[in-house]
Amino acid sequence: MTAELENLVARVRACRICVENPAGKPLPHEPRPVLRPSSTARILIASQAPGTKVHLSGMPFTDASGDRLRSWLGVTSDEFYDIEKFAIVPMGFCFPGQDAKGGDLPPRRECAAAWRAPLMASMPRIDLVLTIGIYAQSWHMGAARRPSLTETVMDWRSIWENSIGPKVLPLPHPSWRNTGWLKKNPWFEMDLLPFLRSEIRYRLG
Repeated sequence: MTAELENLVARVRACRICVENPAGKPLPHEPRPVLRPSSTARILIASQAPGTKVHLSGMPFTDASGDRLRSWLGVTSDEFYDIEKFAIVPMGFCFPGQDAKGGDLPPRRECAAAWRAPLMASMPRIDLVLTIGIYAQSWHMGAARRPSLTETVMDWRSIWENSIGPKVLPLPHPSWRNTGWLKKNPWFEMDLLPFLRSEIRYRLG
């Protein structure tokens, strides 16, 4: 990690915007930013926000969603957590809390506005961005994002071919809540995942 990126990450880890100057209701607990940026990795996992287990562990994807994501990518835990290979930078760095039904709230809006552009600028080797969910897709894809997540992921070939700068692949969230979506959209596992795994393997050498 470069000195510039180390300094930036230290500032992110000390960030308290969502408590001291929030956009809306303040974060309902102490901030614990979870991110793993990298100045050498070629692959960026642009995820959503930590859940309860990740908030406790301080490491991204240490939960069932992480198991499914690693299966999608065709990588081991050692490969996944090798900071030379993968950068993991969610749209919201802290667990946002839960709604009345027990689902996770959306990522905090403050994070991307304050930190995402400088973090991206500090990761010059990224040439593949995996955008997980609509919040990451909105930021990284702009007008290329379709009205719904399903339409966006279905259009992955066009999005890939028309990517300017790093190649972008849209993915659904690997949460168990999306098991029904996966059953309704078998093309995802039949068409997109083999392509994704080959691109990952190519970048891992």
